[in-house]
Amino acid sequence: MASQPSPILVAKSAEEIYLYPKMANRHGLIAGATGTGKTVTLRVLAEQFSAMGVPVFMADVKGDLSGLAKTGGDNPKIADRVKELKMEGFAYESYPVAFWDVFAEKGHPIRTTVSEMGPLLLSRILNLNETQAGVLNIAFKIADDNGLLLLDLKDLRSMAQYVGDNADQFKVKYGNISKASVGAIQRNLLVIEEQGGEKFFGEPALDINDLMQADAKGRGIVNILVADRLMQAPKVYATLLLWLLSELFEQLPEVGDLPKPKLVFFFDEAHLLFEDIPKALEDKIEQVVRLIRSKGVGVYFITQNPLDIPDVVLGQLGNRVQHALRAFTPRDQKAVKAAAETFRANPKLDTTKAILELGVGEALVSMQDEKGVPAMVERAWVVPPHSSLTPLQPAEITGIVKGSVIFGTYEKTVDRESAYEMLMAKAEKAAAEAPAAPGKKAAKSETEVLVGALAKSAAHAIGSSVGRQIMRGVLGSLFGKK
Repeated sequence: MASQPSPILVAKSAEEIYLYPKMANRHGLIAGATGTGKTVTLRVLAEQFSAMGVPVFMADVKGDLSGLAKTGGDNPKIADRVKELKMEGFAYESYPVAFWDVFAEKGHPIRTTVSEMGPLLLSRILNLNETQAGVLNIAFKIADDNGLLLLDLKDLRSMAQYVGDNADQFKVKYGNISKASVGAIQRNLLVIEEQGGEKFFGEPALDINDLMQADAKGRGIVNILVADRLMQAPKVYATLLLWLLSELFEQLPEVGDLPKPKLVFFFDEAHLLFEDIPKALEDKIEQVVRLIRSKGVGVYFITQNPLDIPDVVLGQLGNRVQHALRAFTPRDQKAVKAAAETFRANPKLDTTKAILELGVGEALVSMQDEKGVPAMVERAWVVPPHSSLTPLQPAEITGIVKGSVIFGTYEKTVDRESAYEMLMAKAEKAAAEAPAAPGKKAAKSETEVLVGALAKSAAHAIGSSVGRQIMRGVLGSLFGKK
């Protein structure tokens, strides 16, 4: 029988506080004001999961996590903390890292298809209201019923155009299709494209198994999503991470309680996920968080205040590290009190007062014991990280990306026949087979309207991406491989 992995040392006070690996899939929370030590706590946990062979996924929203790939020892504050906490045998280390980047600039491209993302999450990315989201659902349904693959944004744009132009034809079977809603979808697609979002949709799509790898020494790979630029579109960032979480939930088999997780997923800036969220999506998130632990995945939310997270989700986060909060206003004071009440009380500790007094790197910590019961909250110092706090240079990151075993898997895009090409081919064939009678001006057929509409859409897309796309064929095959 394989030996049980050692517990993770998280923090030290009068006693040492551990996270038990078999409880790590009971999820967790890292909270606190800006500058109080959340990122270091995230790093400490990621290092120790990696060391025990558990792969990790995290987003680097500030550009300061790449140093995980480099041995520490370059920060005197870390050395001082090691001495203060009397950590005998502490050794600086580096960890195996893989970099991912939606924009394919600082990491392996990370993509999905429009179909895999689905209308619910796409509606959030596109900032659609309920009526517009309903039209998007209809477009997906029509595409499914007609065998039209929705892989990239030009497929979705073409499908929306087709549905809008033939709204009367689809009305009886699928319901009302507002042309104003189609226009809103098209405009918001353009916004996403201008933000570089078209790079996220297409093939080859991410295989989630590539996030669950170990190195030659058996250490789990720390997957870092380069997200400093992505954060300029916060709703896209949050929806991308939610999609990843949903894919893990849908694709991984049930495994029950394992000695350690198969993957730990850190969701930074978690408040973005729950801002102005529709009820249907909140229910989906709650379901994913509740059930994904049976797939062997632990989810850790990082945010400023526990109240950023709905109670139904917060109640499932059994392992908690609360850094300092500030209370400058009555509203802040109320939030501090509410945060303190989320912990199991310790009669020896005034939790509300302590939250305001914590120093940088100090926290209120409560982990589940071996039976899954949350321990009483303790005030403690988070242990220091072993890797470098200094970010890597661009050349160092490039070297890691090119040296990865998956380099080349996602770097080249594939543009196979999908909805855009199929609709164009169908329209051109119909137009060729039904020429107008000599001397008589024929009314424009549905297919001719479609050809014209798609041509306009294609021309607009070309104009907005000069130098990045090429034409191939005669109008029937636009936007080829780069």
